[in-house]
Amino acid sequence: MFFSREGIGGLFKITNLGNMEKFATVDYIIFVIYFFIVAGYGYWIYRKKTNSLSSSKDYFLAEGSLTWWAIGSSLIASNISAEQFIGMSGNGFEVGIAVAAYELIAAVALIIVAVWFIPVYLKNKIFTMPQFLNNRYNETTSLIMAIFWLFLYVFVNLTSILYLGAIAISSMAGGGDSFHTITVALAVFAVIITLGGMRVIGFTDVIQVVVLIIGGIATTYVALTLVSEHFGLGKDALAGFNKLMEDSPEHFNLFVDKPGPGASQEDINKYLMLPGIGMYLAGIWIVNLNYWGCNQYITQRALGADLKTARTGILFAGFLKLFMPIIVMLPGIAAYVLYKNGALQHEMAPGGVFHADNAYSAILGYLPNGMKGLALAALTAAIVAGLAGKANSIATIFTLDIFKKYINKDASEAKMVWVGKITIVISILLSVLFTWNDALGIGGAGGFTFIQKYTGFISPGVFAMFLLGMFWKRTTGAAAITGLITGFALSIFFNEFATKVFGPETWIYTAYLNKAGVYEIPFQICMGLAFVFTMIAMIAVSLFGPKVNPKAFVLDRSMFKVEPSVLALIVVTLLLVTAIYVRFW
Repeated sequence: MFFSREGIGGLFKITNLGNMEKFATVDYIIFVIYFFIVAGYGYWIYRKKTNSLSSSKDYFLAEGSLTWWAIGSSLIASNISAEQFIGMSGNGFEVGIAVAAYELIAAVALIIVAVWFIPVYLKNKIFTMPQFLNNRYNETTSLIMAIFWLFLYVFVNLTSILYLGAIAISSMAGGGDSFHTITVALAVFAVIITLGGMRVIGFTDVIQVVVLIIGGIATTYVALTLVSEHFGLGKDALAGFNKLMEDSPEHFNLFVDKPGPGASQEDINKYLMLPGIGMYLAGIWIVNLNYWGCNQYITQRALGADLKTARTGILFAGFLKLFMPIIVMLPGIAAYVLYKNGALQHEMAPGGVFHADNAYSAILGYLPNGMKGLALAALTAAIVAGLAGKANSIATIFTLDIFKKYINKDASEAKMVWVGKITIVISILLSVLFTWNDALGIGGAGGFTFIQKYTGFISPGVFAMFLLGMFWKRTTGAAAITGLITGFALSIFFNEFATKVFGPETWIYTAYLNKAGVYEIPFQICMGLAFVFTMIAMIAVSLFGPKVNPKAFVLDRSMFKVEPSVLALIVVTLLLVTAIYVRFW
């Protein structure tokens, strides 16, 4: 897949385009301006609403105050973080635009969430995901998942974002001993934003998204001009893009073909990551619908709004999602073409160890002065927004679902806000401690791999619980517990043991030898299989219960009707997704 500098024959023009310099004065000035704008605006929002912040619902949910554009921007800011910039660029380097399927399907998933999921939450006054499980099923299910989500958000999400972000910024700054300083600086910045509550997070996320998009587009533009210069085409971004398609057309297919006999290890690795049509029939929908529809730090942005505002905000986020591959994936493909043609050899393998996730940092190193500061601000915006959103959700779950219910049932509104703020500080401190020496081994596994390892095993069971809980009145509490256990057990089985029990090929899947020489079923296929059998188990258990569970939610058709303006946004999004698939399928 990869080519050595010696084997290409002299295409080294990129090495003369510029130097991998550290930040210049103008870069620091741009970053400082960004910091003071975000922090200053956040403080102004906080002071403007100081009196209302004694309400826990206002602090955690910004109840009734976030506009549709603030909700949509905050959703994107919380979603696009270091693991997207670094991990998706790395995947773009390896497989190309096929990885954009995550973003394109996310846009469709957000339509489903806006039309069918959010009305259920808002009608039943749901503020946290554990509360949903308690109201619909039982307290046991709620408590188990509250504890699980707290551990997941602190030790997986917060820690991985902080680690990957600090690594990327440290690389931009020239490496050395800057990692720990940057880790602390990012943590402090996130605490400043998060302590202001969801209102501050929501409105500052608007600035964060603007900076993120502008900085991301600037980085993509530079990446494409680097390609055009490398091939002697001048500084022409469009020529650079055309050269990418000409040089590596296989990187511009949204569909990954199933490897046939004699397939290369490169093709097998691509399929294991993105398993062709099987991906669209299984895991990618579970990943997206569970993430966008059953995830506290995502749905929380919309839970304090009215239905129309929440729906419009979610659909706006879906529309923005369509443009994310441009800023987080194209730089990775540009790095692949440059590396393939002899450039970026040192940048992709610092210390002699190649890693695809170095793609984004490799491009950032060649940004001119000024643009480095803008790119730094964009990356910092993504990291801080991600940290702030997740820390706020940790505080929300702990305060409302554990502290208020089990520790201090008579806690005042002011006391709950205070507990929430303490929880924010403690959770970010824990993430700093585990990031300090990579105690959880994030660097060894890779950011995306680390996150998938600890979230993918639970997603089929959680999504099945929420889906049947919302739309099938017969689903029982016993079925929910069954689903949680079955989904987890089957995910482990299909990922780790199925090939040993049934062999490499059966009627339900085909396994391939991975880079380690071990038979592996594509991860998304495993998720789909676990989900289907979990649904069957939950339905079977529920059939032994009453025909209508007394705790079932009351639904009516009027909840799911959409206004013409909302329908127009849905149609535009679907047309754009269709056009992209028609062009690159």
